[in-house]
Amino acid sequence: MDENALFVGFAAATLRSAAPLLWALVGETLSQRAAVINLGTEGQMLVGAATAFGITATTGQPWLGLAGAALAGLLLSAVHAGLCLRFRANQFASGISVWMLGFGLSALFGAEYVGRSISGFAPLAAGHAEELSWLPTFMLGLTAPTVLSLVAAVICGVFLFWTRAGLVVRAVGESPTAARIAGIRVGWVQGSCVLVGGGLSGVGGGMLSVDTAQTWAEGMSQGRGLMAVGLVIVARWNPMLAILAAMLFGGAEAMALRAQSAGSGVSAHLLHALPYVACLVVFTLSCVRGASFVAPGGLRAVLSREGS
Repeated sequence: MDENALFVGFAAATLRSAAPLLWALVGETLSQRAAVINLGTEGQMLVGAATAFGITATTGQPWLGLAGAALAGLLLSAVHAGLCLRFRANQFASGISVWMLGFGLSALFGAEYVGRSISGFAPLAAGHAEELSWLPTFMLGLTAPTVLSLVAAVICGVFLFWTRAGLVVRAVGESPTAARIAGIRVGWVQGSCVLVGGGLSGVGGGMLSVDTAQTWAEGMSQGRGLMAVGLVIVARWNPMLAILAAMLFGGAEAMALRAQSAGSGVSAHLLHALPYVACLVVFTLSCVRGASFVAPGGLRAVLSREGS
């Protein structure tokens, strides 16, 4: 196998591994840009995974499954939005509660699907290679939801930094008080961002079950939702940079899987931990270099008030 084929294969594997995390990371970035931290992202991914698999297994329609995953993630995030924005609950406590709720609900309703498999999304090249010949070679082996995760990150970046509505979101994130004085409906803006972020996280979870693994297992998100919360700092609250942050995780996971399949003498448990260790190292370096100082002002106030 030549070097070009190795690169193409590794690039495709990296994007496949990064895509579910990227959906959640973009959603969490949008939420934190509005000065709301959502630790319930993990739970939203789990209910999204269970919902997507259940719908796909029943109907045979993976796109319908992803739509259901988005709705499930949105509904669970509504609990967090209600607790934090309506009843002024501690955002960390609320997020952890939502995480546990999502874990329990996904385990309960996904129990009957454990061990079952489905036919998920086909690669873009399947039957459409000629029409999509303009795409880079490594992308032809990807599925549509994987490519759409990149599109979603770009769209979110354009929305935040190039539109008037995005300016309103950033204004709320910098200073909810000043935004309220300026006549902005702060609660509505924050709630909308949390709900959309929850829907995107649900899609990320749905990808895990109907695209990446094409099966359901309890707790299958394996901490990706929590990882997304931390990687927002690495991406400096920029959806465009979130692509690179997610690919860090995806690249490390692709390397671990390849090392394991090649019969490496390294323990499988250590290889499984490699993506998380790599992200933790980069996260630590980002914090040491002061990445948290570029956080939106309102978010820093939340961290100071509720994290103490």
